[in-house]
Amino acid sequence: MPDTAPNASPAAGPSTDLGRWIHPSVLLVATDLSDLDRLMPFAFQQAIETGTRLILLHVIEPVAAMPVDASGLPWYNPEGTLDFAEKELESWCKLARLQGIVCDAMAREGNAAQQIVASARQFEADRVLLGIRSRSRLGKLLLGSVAEQVLRSVNLPVITVGPEAHLPAERGERVVLHATTLRETSRPSAALAFQIAASQGAKLVLLHVLPPVDEMERKGLPTGLDSAAMHELRLLAAETAAGPTGNSRRIAVEPRVAHGNPIIEILAEASERRASLIVLGATHRSAFENLTRDRTVYRVLAHARCPVLTLRESAAASAELESERLALHR
Repeated sequence: MPDTAPNASPAAGPSTDLGRWIHPSVLLVATDLSDLDRLMPFAFQQAIETGTRLILLHVIEPVAAMPVDASGLPWYNPEGTLDFAEKELESWCKLARLQGIVCDAMAREGNAAQQIVASARQFEADRVLLGIRSRSRLGKLLLGSVAEQVLRSVNLPVITVGPEAHLPAERGERVVLHATTLRETSRPSAALAFQIAASQGAKLVLLHVLPPVDEMERKGLPTGLDSAAMHELRLLAAETAAGPTGNSRRIAVEPRVAHGNPIIEILAEASERRASLIVLGATHRSAFENLTRDRTVYRVLAHARCPVLTLRESAAASAELESERLALHR
Protein backbone atom coordinates (compact mmCIF):
# COMPACT_ATOMS: atom_id res chain seq x y z
CA MET A 1 0.00 0.00 0.00
CA PRO A 2 1.84 3.14 -1.13
CA ASP A 3 2.13 6.12 1.19
CA THR A 4 4.88 7.60 -0.91
CA ALA A 5 5.30 7.98 -4.63
CA PRO A 6 8.22 8.56 -6.96
CA ASN A 7 8.89 12.30 -7.22
CA ALA A 8 6.04 13.00 -4.79
CA SER A 9 6.40 16.15 -2.76
CA PRO A 10 3.96 16.71 0.10
CA ALA A 11 4.66 20.43 0.02
CA ALA A 12 4.02 20.80 -3.69
CA GLY A 13 0.58 21.62 -4.94
CA PRO A 14 -1.02 19.84 -7.90
CA SER A 15 0.20 20.93 -11.29
CA THR A 16 -1.70 23.65 -13.10
CA ASP A 17 0.00 22.76 -16.39
CA LEU A 18 -2.75 22.40 -18.99
CA GLY A 19 -0.78 19.68 -20.74
CA ARG A 20 -0.75 17.47 -17.63
CA TRP A 21 -4.48 17.89 -17.19
CA ILE A 22 -5.02 16.78 -20.79
CA HIS A 23 -2.58 13.84 -20.56
CA PRO A 24 -2.70 12.89 -16.88
CA SER A 25 0.01 10.78 -15.30
CA VAL A 26 -1.82 10.20 -12.01
CA LEU A 27 -5.56 9.84 -11.44
CA LEU A 28 -6.66 9.82 -7.80
CA VAL A 29 -9.88 7.84 -7.34
CA ALA A 30 -11.53 8.73 -4.03
CA THR A 31 -14.15 6.19 -2.97
CA ASP A 32 -16.41 5.41 -0.04
CA LEU A 33 -16.29 1.75 -1.22
CA SER A 34 -20.03 1.65 -1.96
CA ASP A 35 -19.48 3.46 -5.28
CA LEU A 36 -16.60 1.35 -6.65
CA ASP A 37 -18.83 -0.50 -9.14
CA ARG A 38 -19.82 2.88 -10.56
CA LEU A 39 -16.44 4.63 -10.44
CA MET A 40 -14.03 1.97 -11.64
CA PRO A 41 -15.34 1.51 -15.22
CA PHE A 42 -14.66 5.23 -15.78
CA ALA A 43 -11.30 5.01 -14.04
CA PHE A 44 -10.30 2.04 -16.21
CA GLN A 45 -11.46 3.85 -19.34
CA GLN A 46 -9.35 6.92 -18.55
CA ALA A 47 -6.34 4.80 -17.66
CA ILE A 48 -6.54 2.85 -20.92
CA GLU A 49 -7.03 6.00 -23.03
CA THR A 50 -4.34 8.12 -21.36
CA GLY A 51 -1.95 5.64 -19.77
CA THR A 52 -2.49 7.24 -16.38
CA ARG A 53 -1.60 5.54 -13.11
CA LEU A 54 -4.53 4.92 -10.78
CA ILE A 55 -4.38 5.51 -7.06
CA LEU A 56 -7.44 4.26 -5.17
CA LEU A 57 -8.09 6.03 -1.89
CA HIS A 58 -10.55 5.29 0.88
CA VAL A 59 -10.64 7.49 3.96
CA ILE A 60 -11.97 6.17 7.25
CA GLU A 61 -13.30 8.82 9.57
CA PRO A 62 -12.97 7.87 13.27
CA VAL A 63 -16.73 7.62 13.79
CA ALA A 64 -16.93 5.00 11.02
CA ALA A 65 -14.43 2.79 12.83
CA MET A 66 -16.20 2.63 16.19
CA PRO A 67 -18.07 -0.66 16.65
CA VAL A 68 -20.18 -1.26 19.74
CA ASP A 69 -19.18 -3.82 22.35
CA ALA A 70 -21.50 -6.22 24.20
CA SER A 71 -22.39 -3.58 26.76
CA GLY A 72 -23.42 -1.14 24.04
CA LEU A 73 -20.40 1.12 24.49
CA PRO A 74 -18.43 2.24 21.43
CA TRP A 75 -14.72 1.42 21.26
CA TYR A 76 -12.21 2.64 18.73
CA ASN A 77 -10.53 -0.17 16.81
CA PRO A 78 -9.74 0.89 13.25
CA GLU A 79 -7.57 -2.09 12.31
CA GLY A 80 -10.48 -4.25 11.14
CA THR A 81 -12.00 -1.41 9.13
CA LEU A 82 -8.67 -0.55 7.51
CA ASP A 83 -8.00 -4.19 6.67
CA PHE A 84 -11.42 -4.59 5.04
CA ALA A 85 -10.98 -1.39 2.99
CA GLU A 86 -7.51 -2.37 1.81
CA LYS A 87 -8.68 -5.81 0.67
CA GLU A 88 -11.64 -4.30 -1.17
CA LEU A 89 -9.43 -1.78 -2.97
CA GLU A 90 -6.75 -4.35 -3.74
CA SER A 91 -9.29 -6.57 -5.50
CA TRP A 92 -9.92 -3.72 -7.96
CA CYS A 93 -6.20 -3.12 -8.37
CA LYS A 94 -5.80 -6.75 -9.43
CA LEU A 95 -8.48 -6.27 -12.09
CA ALA A 96 -6.70 -3.13 -13.28
CA ARG A 97 -3.34 -4.88 -13.55
CA LEU A 98 -4.90 -7.61 -15.67
CA GLN A 99 -5.66 -4.83 -18.17
CA GLY A 100 -2.13 -3.49 -18.05
CA ILE A 101 -3.05 -0.53 -15.80
CA VAL A 102 -0.68 0.59 -13.05
CA CYS A 103 -2.84 0.72 -9.93
CA ASP A 104 -2.13 1.16 -6.23
CA ALA A 105 -4.49 1.41 -3.28
CA MET A 106 -4.46 2.84 0.19
CA ALA A 107 -6.77 3.43 3.12
CA ARG A 108 -6.22 6.32 5.48
CA GLU A 109 -7.78 7.65 8.63
CA GLY A 110 -8.93 11.20 9.18
CA ASN A 111 -11.17 13.84 7.67
CA ALA A 112 -12.15 12.54 4.22
CA ALA A 113 -11.99 15.82 2.30
CA GLN A 114 -8.71 16.84 3.90
CA GLN A 115 -7.14 13.46 3.19
CA ILE A 116 -8.26 13.55 -0.46
CA VAL A 117 -6.79 17.02 -0.97
CA ALA A 118 -3.58 16.03 0.84
CA SER A 119 -3.25 12.84 -1.23
CA ALA A 120 -3.77 14.80 -4.45
CA ARG A 121 -0.83 16.99 -3.44
CA GLN A 122 1.35 14.13 -2.21
CA PHE A 123 0.99 12.04 -5.36
CA GLU A 124 0.89 15.09 -7.67
CA ALA A 125 -2.42 13.96 -9.11
CA ASP A 126 -3.45 15.51 -12.42
CA ARG A 127 -7.15 14.70 -11.94
CA VAL A 128 -9.41 13.57 -9.13
CA LEU A 129 -12.30 11.18 -9.74
CA LEU A 130 -15.02 10.81 -7.13
CA GLY A 131 -18.62 9.73 -6.84
CA ILE A 132 -21.59 11.78 -5.75
CA ARG A 133 -24.99 10.61 -4.64
CA SER A 134 -28.52 11.97 -4.75
CA ARG A 135 -31.64 11.44 -2.75
CA SER A 136 -34.95 12.36 -4.19
CA ARG A 137 -38.57 12.28 -3.27
CA LEU A 138 -39.18 15.92 -4.03
CA GLY A 139 -36.11 16.40 -6.19
CA LYS A 140 -33.86 17.25 -3.28
CA LEU A 141 -30.24 16.45 -3.99
CA LEU A 142 -27.33 15.58 -1.80
CA LEU A 143 -23.91 16.29 -3.23
CA GLY A 144 -22.18 15.33 0.00
CA SER A 145 -19.98 17.53 2.14
CA VAL A 146 -16.84 15.61 1.11
CA ALA A 147 -17.34 16.17 -2.61
CA GLU A 148 -18.31 19.79 -2.00
CA GLN A 149 -15.12 20.48 -0.02
CA VAL A 150 -12.94 18.75 -2.61
CA LEU A 151 -14.51 20.71 -5.46
CA ARG A 152 -13.68 24.01 -3.85
CA SER A 153 -10.27 23.02 -2.48
CA VAL A 154 -8.23 21.50 -5.32
CA ASN A 155 -6.75 23.45 -8.21
CA LEU A 156 -7.06 20.71 -10.79
CA PRO A 157 -9.86 19.06 -12.78
CA VAL A 158 -12.33 17.14 -10.65
CA ILE A 159 -14.41 14.52 -12.43
CA THR A 160 -17.59 13.52 -10.65
CA VAL A 161 -19.68 10.45 -11.41
CA GLY A 162 -23.30 10.72 -10.35
CA PRO A 163 -25.76 7.90 -9.68
CA GLU A 164 -27.20 8.11 -13.22
CA ALA A 165 -23.85 8.08 -15.03
CA HIS A 166 -22.92 5.15 -17.25
CA LEU A 167 -20.35 4.39 -19.93
CA PRO A 168 -21.53 5.52 -23.39
CA ALA A 169 -22.33 2.97 -26.06
CA GLU A 170 -19.49 2.51 -28.52
CA ARG A 171 -21.68 3.14 -31.52
CA GLY A 172 -21.97 6.57 -33.11
CA GLU A 173 -19.99 9.78 -32.80
CA ARG A 174 -18.36 10.58 -29.48
CA VAL A 175 -19.21 14.02 -28.09
CA VAL A 176 -17.71 16.18 -25.35
CA LEU A 177 -20.11 18.90 -24.20
CA HIS A 178 -18.66 22.11 -22.81
CA ALA A 179 -21.29 24.23 -21.08
CA THR A 180 -19.82 27.71 -21.04
CA THR A 181 -20.73 30.95 -19.31
CA LEU A 182 -18.88 32.89 -22.04
CA ARG A 183 -16.90 34.68 -19.35
CA GLU A 184 -13.22 35.29 -20.05
CA THR A 185 -12.28 32.57 -17.56
CA SER A 186 -14.22 30.00 -19.58
CA ARG A 187 -11.55 29.95 -22.25
CA PRO A 188 -9.03 27.74 -20.41
CA SER A 189 -11.73 25.18 -19.67
CA ALA A 190 -12.78 25.35 -23.34
CA ALA A 191 -9.17 24.63 -24.33
CA LEU A 192 -9.11 21.70 -21.92
CA ALA A 193 -12.42 20.40 -23.30
CA PHE A 194 -11.02 20.67 -26.84
CA GLN A 195 -7.89 18.71 -26.02
CA ILE A 196 -9.85 16.00 -24.20
CA ALA A 197 -12.19 15.75 -27.17
CA ALA A 198 -9.19 15.50 -29.51
CA SER A 199 -7.64 12.74 -27.39
CA GLN A 200 -10.93 10.82 -27.61
CA GLY A 201 -11.49 11.52 -31.30
CA ALA A 202 -14.72 13.22 -30.24
CA LYS A 203 -16.69 16.22 -31.44
CA LEU A 204 -16.73 19.25 -29.13
CA VAL A 205 -20.05 21.05 -28.60
CA LEU A 206 -19.86 24.51 -27.02
CA LEU A 207 -23.19 25.24 -25.36
CA HIS A 208 -24.45 28.48 -23.85
CA VAL A 209 -27.91 28.71 -22.34
CA LEU A 210 -29.82 31.97 -22.77
CA PRO A 211 -32.96 33.13 -20.96
CA PRO A 212 -36.33 32.05 -22.43
CA VAL A 213 -37.13 33.49 -25.87
CA ASP A 214 -40.15 35.50 -24.71
CA GLU A 215 -38.12 37.10 -21.95
CA MET A 216 -35.43 38.20 -24.39
CA GLU A 217 -37.96 39.40 -26.96
CA ARG A 218 -39.63 41.59 -24.34
CA LYS A 219 -36.27 43.26 -23.85
CA GLY A 220 -35.77 43.64 -27.59
CA LEU A 221 -32.77 41.32 -27.65
CA PRO A 222 -31.93 39.08 -30.62
CA THR A 223 -32.40 35.37 -29.95
CA GLY A 224 -31.08 32.02 -31.18
CA LEU A 225 -28.67 32.14 -34.10
CA ASP A 226 -28.93 35.94 -34.20
CA SER A 227 -28.03 36.41 -30.55
CA ALA A 228 -24.86 38.08 -29.33
CA ALA A 229 -24.09 34.85 -27.47
CA MET A 230 -24.00 32.88 -30.72
CA HIS A 231 -21.60 35.41 -32.17
CA GLU A 232 -19.33 34.99 -29.13
CA LEU A 233 -19.63 31.21 -29.32
CA ARG A 234 -18.51 31.21 -32.95
CA LEU A 235 -15.49 33.30 -31.99
CA LEU A 236 -14.75 30.98 -29.06
CA ALA A 237 -15.10 27.93 -31.32
CA ALA A 238 -12.61 29.37 -33.82
CA GLU A 239 -10.22 30.43 -31.05
CA THR A 240 -10.46 27.07 -29.32
CA ALA A 241 -9.92 25.10 -32.51
CA ALA A 242 -6.83 27.18 -33.35
CA GLY A 243 -5.39 26.99 -29.84
CA PRO A 244 -2.49 29.02 -28.43
CA THR A 245 0.08 26.42 -29.46
CA GLY A 246 -1.62 25.22 -32.62
CA ASN A 247 -3.45 21.91 -32.65
CA SER A 248 -2.09 19.25 -34.96
CA ARG A 249 -5.29 17.26 -34.74
CA ARG A 250 -8.41 18.86 -36.16
CA ILE A 251 -11.77 18.03 -34.65
CA ALA A 252 -15.25 19.40 -35.19
CA VAL A 253 -16.25 22.24 -32.84
CA GLU A 254 -19.94 23.11 -32.89
CA PRO A 255 -21.25 26.29 -31.23
CA ARG A 256 -24.78 25.99 -29.91
CA VAL A 257 -27.20 28.22 -28.00
CA ALA A 258 -30.34 27.10 -26.23
CA HIS A 259 -33.08 29.03 -24.44
CA GLY A 260 -34.52 28.05 -21.09
CA ASN A 261 -33.41 26.65 -17.76
CA PRO A 262 -29.64 25.98 -17.79
CA ILE A 263 -29.98 22.78 -15.77
CA ILE A 264 -32.59 21.29 -18.08
CA GLU A 265 -30.87 22.40 -21.28
CA ILE A 266 -27.40 21.17 -20.31
CA LEU A 267 -28.72 17.77 -19.20
CA ALA A 268 -30.99 17.46 -22.25
CA GLU A 269 -28.18 18.34 -24.67
CA ALA A 270 -25.83 15.87 -23.03
CA SER A 271 -28.48 13.15 -23.11
CA GLU A 272 -29.50 13.79 -26.72
CA ARG A 273 -25.88 13.81 -27.90
CA ARG A 274 -24.97 10.81 -25.71
CA ALA A 275 -22.05 12.89 -24.44
CA SER A 276 -19.12 10.99 -22.98
CA LEU A 277 -18.19 13.96 -20.78
CA ILE A 278 -19.61 17.31 -19.68
CA VAL A 279 -17.08 20.05 -19.01
CA LEU A 280 -18.46 22.93 -16.98
CA GLY A 281 -17.15 26.40 -17.69
CA ALA A 282 -15.05 27.88 -14.91
CA THR A 283 -17.37 28.68 -12.05
CA HIS A 284 -16.69 31.48 -9.61
CA ARG A 285 -15.47 30.14 -6.29
CA SER A 286 -18.44 31.57 -4.39
CA ALA A 287 -20.71 29.15 -6.24
CA PHE A 288 -18.75 26.21 -4.86
CA GLU A 289 -18.80 27.75 -1.40
CA ASN A 290 -22.57 27.41 -1.38
CA LEU A 291 -23.67 24.81 -3.91
CA THR A 292 -27.20 24.83 -2.53
CA ARG A 293 -27.57 28.25 -4.14
CA ASP A 294 -25.86 27.31 -7.38
CA ARG A 295 -28.48 24.84 -8.54
CA THR A 296 -27.03 24.64 -12.05
CA VAL A 297 -23.74 23.11 -10.95
CA TYR A 298 -25.41 21.14 -8.17
CA ARG A 299 -28.09 19.47 -10.27
CA VAL A 300 -25.95 18.86 -13.35
CA LEU A 301 -23.42 17.01 -11.20
CA ALA A 302 -26.12 14.89 -9.57
CA HIS A 303 -28.23 14.07 -12.63
CA ALA A 304 -25.77 13.83 -15.53
CA ARG A 305 -25.72 10.49 -17.34
CA CYS A 306 -21.99 10.86 -17.96
CA PRO A 307 -19.06 12.13 -15.88
CA VAL A 308 -18.79 15.88 -15.29
CA LEU A 309 -15.45 17.66 -15.22
CA THR A 310 -15.29 20.92 -13.28
CA LEU A 311 -12.42 23.34 -13.02
CA ARG A 312 -12.13 26.02 -10.37
CA GLU A 313 -11.73 29.58 -11.56
CA SER A 314 -8.35 30.00 -9.87
CA ALA A 315 -7.07 26.87 -11.59
CA ALA A 316 -8.46 28.06 -14.92
CA ALA A 317 -6.70 31.39 -14.48
CA SER A 318 -3.39 29.57 -13.90
CA ALA A 319 -4.01 27.51 -17.03
CA GLU A 320 -4.71 30.67 -19.00
CA LEU A 321 -1.38 32.16 -17.91
CA GLU A 322 0.33 28.94 -18.98
CA SER A 323 -1.38 29.08 -22.38
CA GLU A 324 -0.27 32.68 -22.83
CA ARG A 325 3.31 31.76 -21.87
CA LEU A 326 3.34 28.97 -24.44
CA ALA A 327 1.91 31.28 -27.09
CA LEU A 328 4.73 33.78 -26.51
CA HIS A 329 7.31 31.04 -27.09
CA ARG A 330 5.83 29.61 -30.28
